[in-house]
Amino acid sequence: MTDAALHETLEWLVNTPSVTGNEGRIATSIAQRLLPRWSMQSVSRIGNSLVVGEPAGRPLIVLYGHTDTVPEQGNGRARIESGRMHGLGTSDMKAGLAVMIHLLEDPAIRAGRFDVVGVFYDKEEGPSDENGLEEVLDRVDWLSGAQLSIVMEPTDLQLEMGCNGALNADVVFRGQSAHSARPWLGENAVTKAGAWLAELYARQPELVVIDGLEYREVFSVTQAHGGIANNIIPPEFIINLNHRFPPIYDLAQAEDRLRDVAAAADDVIIKDRASAGAVPEGNELVDRLQEMTGAGRAAKQGWTDVARLTQRGIPAVNFGPGEVAQAHQVTESVALANVDSALESLTRFLTS
Repeated sequence: MTDAALHETLEWLVNTPSVTGNEGRIATSIAQRLLPRWSMQSVSRIGNSLVVGEPAGRPLIVLYGHTDTVPEQGNGRARIESGRMHGLGTSDMKAGLAVMIHLLEDPAIRAGRFDVVGVFYDKEEGPSDENGLEEVLDRVDWLSGAQLSIVMEPTDLQLEMGCNGALNADVVFRGQSAHSARPWLGENAVTKAGAWLAELYARQPELVVIDGLEYREVFSVTQAHGGIANNIIPPEFIINLNHRFPPIYDLAQAEDRLRDVAAAADDVIIKDRASAGAVPEGNELVDRLQEMTGAGRAAKQGWTDVARLTQRGIPAVNFGPGEVAQAHQVTESVALANVDSALESLTRFLTS
């Protein structure tokens, strides 16, 4: 079934700019839209994040969605073509936000068996330590009482469990500068790293299976910097090593694994870290969500705020209408049928 009102909501959200750090306008707009259906006491603003709803004694289910997008690439406005809406943030993750808004506006859901709360938070696409969800969770302690939290990141309508953790480290190779005409008088830090880079190039992802879900541990070079001038042997070469690790490792274990992989370097400096997200095992609501949505289960290879929630002991999964492959693309779009399907299945889950 096509839902024109839902599509209009998505178009409105896409046409409301909200690049990371500039989410004030979209937070105000969402609050103004939802206030007529909720009391002032039930809509809390924390910076540029919103908590809509409150516990009233029924089992608590919380929906989470970040309001920010990556920077515009000439794709800021929404347009519909061949059953898809194109525009910045359509898949990541304003399609999920549109579904959240319609769920929170549905009187049948508000009268149902669950207390359903929506959390719209800012700065997810920026540095992890600036993510707006952290402050929300610190200030609204009753969110930890949720029996299930659904992070509506792009999952192609699959139920994605847990998530890989992430580390970034400077892997440093040091040499000695010299004139490039007489390289034997120095040591080239760039070519010194060559053997290690060749080993990393040949390294295959390591498969880890948890509860039947396949995660892959990977080490990737994402940046490299070295050199002073065209006629100087580079004395230092700094490589960013990105490590994605499965939920069987905590941060300390993941750091040890990264340092072991980079043992050939002269120095390893961990710059940022994010824990992996735990898989909620034996949770009846997760099983029921799968039944009602018809979604398949898969491992979440990328990092999401499921990790931030499960670190606090809050059971959480990823489920959303956005398409993983479309995230951050200049041609970003989403199938409108996915958005319709997500709303229909989540409505069944929350009301049946």
